[in-house]
Amino acid sequence: MSERAAPFYCPYCGDEDLRPSEQGHGAWECAACNRAFQLKFLGLLARGLQHTDAGGEQI
Repeated sequence: MSERAAPFYCPYCGDEDLRPSEQGHGAWECAACNRAFQLKFLGLLARGLQHTDAGGEQI
């Protein structure tokens, strides 16, 4: 099984200086704006992807 994906930037300030937090799984700290946040996967949507006539995928 592979490692979990890490965020590339802070969702609040956009900085890339992120560190894992001691608060638990999926928790991160931003050194630039001094905020902590947590990422959580909620699940898959039941409707899935819908194909359009233009050939693109629409969610």
